[in-house]
Amino acid sequence: MCENLKTNYQLCEEIGRGRFGVVYRCYPHSSAAVSAVASDSFACKSIHKHSLSDDPDDRLCLDVEPKILHLLSGSPNILRLHGVYEDDEYLHLVTDLCDGGDLYDRLSSGHRFSEPEAAEIIKQLIIAVVSCHRLGIAHRDIKPDNILFDSRGRLRLADFGSAAWFGVSEGGVMSGVVGTPYYVAPEVLMGRGYNEKVDVWSCGVILYIMLAGVPPFYGDGPAEIFEAVLRGNVRFPPKIFRSVSAEAKDLLRKMLCRDVFRRFSAEQVLMHPWIINAGEPASMADLS
Repeated sequence: MCENLKTNYQLCEEIGRGRFGVVYRCYPHSSAAVSAVASDSFACKSIHKHSLSDDPDDRLCLDVEPKILHLLSGSPNILRLHGVYEDDEYLHLVTDLCDGGDLYDRLSSGHRFSEPEAAEIIKQLIIAVVSCHRLGIAHRDIKPDNILFDSRGRLRLADFGSAAWFGVSEGGVMSGVVGTPYYVAPEVLMGRGYNEKVDVWSCGVILYIMLAGVPPFYGDGPAEIFEAVLRGNVRFPPKIFRSVSAEAKDLLRKMLCRDVFRRFSAEQVLMHPWIINAGEPASMADLS
């Protein structure tokens, strides 16, 4: 283990595992120079360098994720980075511990979200996305697994291993097929350049699932899911959406719009009446 990491932190039990790394609970030693009380616990994401493929994008995440987390650590709804440690085999990222679970757990439990509940989660998520986009960062893999909750229930967007920089002033275009089948935007799958609004599409999928209990685009396996995403026909089956407000469906249409130019930006989502009114009914005249 990295000696500097051992000097500052005591690693304990494993609390999570991802594609490239393992997450441990850790505690700072009393002599550690950290920005929190010594009794607080943290999370340590240890990425095994040799487990990465030769794909340049996989290798790039070792360099990009720490830089992006450091830049975004002042944002209230983004996972805060406390330290970066590296040795010959591992890159260790020490972050806040989010012991309130993740959104995937809540969805998997079968919990059906009321509109105010869903609006509060989406508002916090979009605030995190706005923080990213204002700094020229696109997350590119927003999904329930990467949406964590701390002990106070506050949302924290995590896992920036697929994130990319784009030029804000130049309307920068990104490339590369990244993301997760249910949540990836159609323009990513088309193999052309795309912009930061791919994150808004992913958030729209998450909102749809919270309100409906099922994804808007699905199939038996990734290939069929991708075909459904590429068609991008958002439907609201009456049996499922009978009790969902017109305002919520209006926002979903604007987030899950195949036409990128007409799709809402993250800042426009925050200004939508359904978000402003915290999921409570609003006048349809306000939706134009």
